[in-house]
Amino acid sequence: MVVGIGTGTTARFFIEGLAGRRVAVVPTSRVSAELARAAGLEVVEDPPGAIDLAVDGADEIDDHLRLVKGHGGALFREKMVATAARRFVVIADESKLVDRLGRTFVPVEVVPFLWSHTAVRLGRVGATWQLREGRSGPYRTDNGNLIVDLTFPEGVSDPESTAAALKATTGALDHGLFLSLARAAIVAGADRIRVLGEL
Repeated sequence: MVVGIGTGTTARFFIEGLAGRRVAVVPTSRVSAELARAAGLEVVEDPPGAIDLAVDGADEIDDHLRLVKGHGGALFREKMVATAARRFVVIADESKLVDRLGRTFVPVEVVPFLWSHTAVRLGRVGATWQLREGRSGPYRTDNGNLIVDLTFPEGVSDPESTAAALKATTGALDHGLFLSLARAAIVAGADRIRVLGEL
């Protein structure tokens, strides 16, 4: 199998669980690639065929399996892998369940050139924006871009139209709203594990 592997604390457990299995993996970040190599997995960046399965965490999950992702900074590559996969499954704990997306914040990856102009345009969807900071300056993605985090006072009321508006913004590469991509979510609670959707 060719398996897409996500980025973040939850994805780390999944990567470690793949150790010893005969799979090739497509990582969504340099950190995940390093973890996969340490686990003895074959790492490929552009497999000739489809990705059989992608597994990743999520920052928010609503009742329709719509997601917010990208708090870890890998949203563009995560969306590329999720889109290329035959099946995309999310693993998370129940704290990620929300009644409306945007309860935390929605990240957008933007090109550095005239980024502040892009941020102002992004804010027109009804959000306040903040450039994400790293250890010694603005945070840089593995693609060399910046991230603008959008905060919606009441959450995202219409995820589909908001996603379309963010995607159409000049200077924005992609956003952290993952709609109609996840087939299922495996959600761990204090006393049980639930499966939302169909595996």
